[in-house]
Amino acid sequence: MKYKIIVFFALLVFNFSQSQSSDYSAFLVPDELKENANAVVRLSDLSIQISSQKSMTLKSKIVITVYNEYGLKNLNLLEYYDKNRRVSKLEATVYDSFGKEIKTYKKRDFKERSVADGVSIFNDNRALYLDFTPTSFPFTMVTESEIETSNTAFIPSWSPIDGYFVSTEKTNLSITYKPDLKLKFHEKNFSEALSIKKSETGSTLSYTAESIKAIKKEDLSPSLYDLVPIVFFSLENFHLESVDGTAKNWTDFGQWYYNSILSDTEELPAATIEKIKQLVGNEKDPIEIAKIVYKFVQNKTRYVSVQVGIGGWKPMLAKDVDKLGYGDCKALTNYTRVLLKNVGVASYYTVVYAGSDEKKNINKDFVSIQGNHVILALPTDKEMIWLECTSQIQPFGLQGDFTDDRNVLVIKPEGGEIIKTKTYDEKETTKFTKASYQMLDDGTIKGKVEILSKGLHYDNAFSKERMGKEQQVERYKEEFSNVNNLKIDKISINNDTNKILFNEQIEVSATNYAQINNGKLIFVLNAFDQNIFTPKKYKSRENAFRIIRGFNDQSETEISIPADFKIEAKPQGIELSSEFGYYKIEFNQVNDKLICKRKLIVKQGLFGKENYEIYRKFRETIAKSDSSKVILTKI
Repeated sequence: MKYKIIVFFALLVFNFSQSQSSDYSAFLVPDELKENANAVVRLSDLSIQISSQKSMTLKSKIVITVYNEYGLKNLNLLEYYDKNRRVSKLEATVYDSFGKEIKTYKKRDFKERSVADGVSIFNDNRALYLDFTPTSFPFTMVTESEIETSNTAFIPSWSPIDGYFVSTEKTNLSITYKPDLKLKFHEKNFSEALSIKKSETGSTLSYTAESIKAIKKEDLSPSLYDLVPIVFFSLENFHLESVDGTAKNWTDFGQWYYNSILSDTEELPAATIEKIKQLVGNEKDPIEIAKIVYKFVQNKTRYVSVQVGIGGWKPMLAKDVDKLGYGDCKALTNYTRVLLKNVGVASYYTVVYAGSDEKKNINKDFVSIQGNHVILALPTDKEMIWLECTSQIQPFGLQGDFTDDRNVLVIKPEGGEIIKTKTYDEKETTKFTKASYQMLDDGTIKGKVEILSKGLHYDNAFSKERMGKEQQVERYKEEFSNVNNLKIDKISINNDTNKILFNEQIEVSATNYAQINNGKLIFVLNAFDQNIFTPKKYKSRENAFRIIRGFNDQSETEISIPADFKIEAKPQGIELSSEFGYYKIEFNQVNDKLICKRKLIVKQGLFGKENYEIYRKFRETIAKSDSSKVILTKI
């Protein structure tokens, strides 16, 4: 009897412990949340306490089940820290698919590293990270952290969706704050389609959401930032690296930024001021003066990253940039601004979200510290000229796709202003290709190609000028990848930085370009201006789609056929017109030559999902027509 009682209690304890850990079993995830999911956030709980303008504590617990290697990127295994941000708690526990604990990692098990970007010479930001490799899938990881910081300028945003192909079982955010700090929040992309519970008092704010299915990423989808619900938070009265700030409106915020961040950086050596005045001479045109100063900065400085304390937001002193000859985007932009100021030309330090693959706007409806890059705004009578001060080779006035077509914050002494940067539409981003090649009896081609690029096509091409010959050859082989056995025999480049026009002239040859079949030559006429991009087909499109940038490509190709061959069959050509753009290609015979003329215009824009298949077919037809073949047969 005693033995039976012992066994009974042993089984009871075992079952109790199993029930405790089985909460993290991967098999408990509802089936509908597993669909299309690389990972499922079982719980995300973030508690933020702002006890004063200079004190904020963040407590986080995240439980996530990972089903495959693609879901690993959703693990939160890194925390940043510096002299104003302290990690007081950090640990992670791994559970197997049945919810059985495998291992617990304490703070001491996390490795330490500098948050250097490869070009930083000064950087006091550091991180603790867990070097973790799973032994099997699925598994569940529970991470808990507690962060204390004196910087209250950056309150984490909240979204119930962690990313594409990630489901959410439950997510919570709560903020407790002192009312006199005036917490602000901005909700974006909220709709009735997703139930989000919100609770608010005079000193607290919280959000909760449950059972959110994973979203599939589709070709040409807008940024997830523009699709899913997200809430941004900010204090009207905040603290940033020993500096108190205010963000009531953009005017007041801009004044604070200029007075607290920029105004005490403007001192320059007298010798430098005298030198720049001598370079300007008697020039009175502000744009011409700016060109002289811009060139001076390009020749004198180079880009490096500086991330020390408020250096993450405050530029180096202009006199230090002048002495050392380097700086980051803030330092070089500010240095250029100060030089211009000393020769009587106004320009403005401008904060932007930079990135070529995504055009992210400064949120004009929510006053707060935003952005990840700085450029310079030069006002003129006609328009604002935008200068990228980190590049030693970018022409004056070429903004490029890193900062084009987005809302930015212009910092003026009298306050901040939201302005949109230059949009390069299909009228300005142009490329004209003039090609001629001779087809030989054995299928070899020899010819010349000339390409004139403007706008963003220029931005994508002008780096070739500084490449070595081998790099140039590889680049052309990528651009003309449809031409097998391509050989680049000669390259001539003319970069007109005043007109921002890039001229490429190359001589090419390729063996076996034409397929020989029963004495016939079969080959694609349009050898050097093909666009074969075709969006992926979907049975049911779920999201709208975006054409991020427009362009206008035109070409004329002349093909000389062998004397002992005649044309047996050639394409008929086609013309298409739609809301997405225009396409026309035609093939004409002139004596012993074939002339291929082509024009493709694509317009940027955001389009409804119901139009996706129409656009896909538009591009599919273009791809097929660009690959149209001719058949030559012997006379």
